[in-house]
Amino acid sequence: MFKRILIANRGEIACRVIRAARALGIETVAVYSEADAKALHVRMADQAFCIGPPPSRESYLVGERILAVAKATGAEAIHPGYGFLSENARFRRACDLAGIVFIGPSATAMYLMGEKTLARRTVTAAGVPVVPGTTEPITDMDELLRVAVKVGYPVMLKAASGGGGKGMRVVQSEGDLVRAFEGAQREARNSFGDDAVYVEKAIVGPRHIEVQVFCDSHGNAVYVGDRECSVQRRHQKVIEEAPAPNLTDATRKAMGEMACRAAKAVDYEGAGTVECLVDKDENFYFLEMNTRLQVEHCVTEEAFGVDLVKAQLVVAAGGVLPFQQEDIVPLKAAIEMRLYAEDPGQNYQPSPGPLHVYRPPRGPGVRVDDGVVEGDVVSSIYDPMVAKLIVSGATREIAIERSKAALREYVVHGIKHNLELVAAVLDFPAFKAGRYTTALLSEMAFMPAAASEAERDIARVLAALTAEAAAHGWHGSAEKGARTTWAEDGLRRSLMGLGGLG
Repeated sequence: MFKRILIANRGEIACRVIRAARALGIETVAVYSEADAKALHVRMADQAFCIGPPPSRESYLVGERILAVAKATGAEAIHPGYGFLSENARFRRACDLAGIVFIGPSATAMYLMGEKTLARRTVTAAGVPVVPGTTEPITDMDELLRVAVKVGYPVMLKAASGGGGKGMRVVQSEGDLVRAFEGAQREARNSFGDDAVYVEKAIVGPRHIEVQVFCDSHGNAVYVGDRECSVQRRHQKVIEEAPAPNLTDATRKAMGEMACRAAKAVDYEGAGTVECLVDKDENFYFLEMNTRLQVEHCVTEEAFGVDLVKAQLVVAAGGVLPFQQEDIVPLKAAIEMRLYAEDPGQNYQPSPGPLHVYRPPRGPGVRVDDGVVEGDVVSSIYDPMVAKLIVSGATREIAIERSKAALREYVVHGIKHNLELVAAVLDFPAFKAGRYTTALLSEMAFMPAAASEAERDIARVLAALTAEAAAHGWHGSAEKGARTTWAEDGLRRSLMGLGGLG
């Protein structure tokens, strides 16, 4: 096992990896931008080094600086987390040349699965079903018009590189095609430096279900269940659950075996995710493969009783996968809810700012993965996700009720956030029945309740209280787990009589 690793990431995933490494007795090295100098992952790691200014392109995306820190500190391996350099084949090759283990798949696997049209060709050759569409990027408008007619409207335009919903457009008719194509190209170019776009048939009313796969260097390949990821805004996930509800055992098995075939087609090693579109008749189609740890890995961990990050470290060190296919059975139902610093009432506009009050819930079956503490500032520079609330129970119904209770206990002040929206989803009939599609949020037509004047007064008092506490040093040292004074804590509790979500 490694003695020391570097985590090339920030926020909650960096904290998650640090905790997993500690459990295995591994020392950790953190890197950070100037904006993250006081971040929780910096305080948690054994060592931490600044790698540049706040913009990602000048810090977290500069592989040369990260490798320089790894060499200087004697780190034997680099865990990339997700995002940033986690699916960058060139960085993986640089790690190989430097003699530093990259905790993830090979550069070849990243390349074959990272470019979406190449991935479609690769898995099709392995007998994996894909959504009808092109296997090469579209280069001009005449070609686009011909392909769209052949595939049949509605069609989906997608960026050939990258993911996360960037460069994606649904086109209902030929009249919308030109504008959508130009917009998709522009967004793809700005997000990934590549304006290549391809076309897929838009599946009407699909479910977005993904399969967690895990492979080692000894020829073992396992699928670790499935996840329902259909609650999305702007093609970004908000709520995930595992196992996916209302899916037959035959379909689960077929999807899992398909995911392993896709992984073996590129000699995959480590944790990966095969994303699928599933129609109302449970026909499923390969969408893409994420060659990294997924944001929602935690919901699989809780449902199936595995530690995916620990398994990543074991496999990257040359070990055998610590579980076999017959070990993978659902033990609980689990739901993951993402806390975003954004305003659902303003088209999910980001809402950076200070966390004047941040009190996550606790209790049986409640897990919170975050990278912040009260008093931290949510930056406008990076992704607006603040935390993930993962709740589990013996049944899906129990997990939903526990989730609702945990949301009522979650107290966040200082930023606008989406907890009210998440609570509304849990009460929405289609979600409660476990029969919903990627259109769920648009079907809800959610509108957040306007804050009352009393609630606004409370928020202002809490902000002033937090500033006064900081000025007098009442908070102590967050990294050492210090508590506030009884007077400050009592006043806060009195002021928060209206409860959470606010």
